[in-house]
Amino acid sequence: MSTINIKRVKTSEIELKDRLVSIQRVAKVTKGGRTFSFSAIVVVGDENGVVGYGLGKAKEVTEAIAKGIDDAKKNLVKVPIINGTVPHEQIGKFSGGFVFIKPASNGTGVIAGGAMRAVLESAGVHNVLAKSKGSSNPHNVVKATVSALAQLRDAYTVAQHRGVNLGKVFNG
Repeated sequence: MSTINIKRVKTSEIELKDRLVSIQRVAKVTKGGRTFSFSAIVVVGDENGVVGYGLGKAKEVTEAIAKGIDDAKKNLVKVPIINGTVPHEQIGKFSGGFVFIKPASNGTGVIAGGAMRAVLESAGVHNVLAKSKGSSNPHNVVKATVSALAQLRDAYTVAQHRGVNLGKVFNG
C-alpha cells in the first residue's frame, strides 16, 4: 500500500447525517474525589460515498456528541461505491483492530458488527460482508473501517493511475 488515495471532501457542499457509535463515562480521580466526563465517538456521512468519524469529550453528553460531530466533519473521506457495494475486498488496520470488508450481491444487506455497521451504513454501502478481528474497541474498529474504505479504488481510478484504458484493467 504505497499510495493511499484519501479524497478530502468539503462539508459545506453536502448534507450529513450523524450516528452515535459509542459513549463512555470516564472518571478522573483527584484529591477532591472523582470528576466525571463523557467521551463520544460519532460517525457522519451522506449515505452516498462520503464518511468521517470524530471523537468528542466534554462534561455533558450533549456537548460531547456535538464536539464529536464537529470533529467528524473535519475528517471526511470519499468512498467508491459500485451498485451499493464496495468494489473489491479490503483489509483495514488501526492499532489492534483489524477489519475485513468484502463485496456482496444485491439483497445481502450489511453483514457487520456494531461500530463497523455504523460506518458502512453512513458511507452508503447497502450490501457488504464484513468481519472485525482483533480489538473490539469501538475506537479502533471505526478507525480501521475508515482506513479500509479510504484504500478502496474503483476500476476507473486504477486505469487512470496505470495509464491504460478501462478494458485493459479487467482483461489484463
